[in-house]
Amino acid sequence: MTNRLGIPLNVINRYLQPEAVKYMSENGAEKFDFLIKLAIEKGASYAKIITTDKVVVEDRVVLKCRVGCNHYGETLACPPYTPTAEQFRKIVSEYSYALFIKFTTSVSVDTKVYKHLMTYQTDAAISQDIKEKAAKFWQNWKDDKYRILQSVVDLEKAAMKQGYSLAVSFASGHCQLCDKCNTQTGICRHPELARWSNDAVGVNMKKTAANAGIEFTFPVTKNADSFALLLID
Repeated sequence: MTNRLGIPLNVINRYLQPEAVKYMSENGAEKFDFLIKLAIEKGASYAKIITTDKVVVEDRVVLKCRVGCNHYGETLACPPYTPTAEQFRKIVSEYSYALFIKFTTSVSVDTKVYKHLMTYQTDAAISQDIKEKAAKFWQNWKDDKYRILQSVVDLEKAAMKQGYSLAVSFASGHCQLCDKCNTQTGICRHPELARWSNDAVGVNMKKTAANAGIEFTFPVTKNADSFALLLID
């Protein structure tokens, strides 16, 4: 049997491994078992509760948004509309726990296409075949990202229903809910679903994944992974 993203349900047993149970017990995180189970049911390939001191926030992550990302300033979920890394570090410090979530998407790409994913629309030297494959990758990524975003927001709502009223979630990548974001007025058309990007607020997902004991593969070798974060008080 598999979950909604096709991940075998037997991976849910990972969080019950002795070392994971010991960690959660020692840190009082066993009360969040329901979120781990729900994350797996909703498509996560791995989920773990960590203390917020393991969430790494760095200014240089936001710098990468400003330098080299062609979506900078295009959506309200990205800089400069999001809190700075300094502001977000303070926000994180006001929480005790975080649910770190890994999703393995159905999206795959070969190495010849991968290196052109960010430039296929502007580089005239790229072949039409590569451009079509890159465009297909991003469309498939958008479809999977939407399902993942729904799952992450569902986890946030589940936490709130259990009394964690300040639970808030974050997803990977720029927001793609609208063809053109309402940046001129600063009013989001989909506040019930739109969430800030992990990178936009400075979270170093690679280091945070390492702190959580979760594998982070970059560059992509097969199916692309997507990561999410849920802060819980």
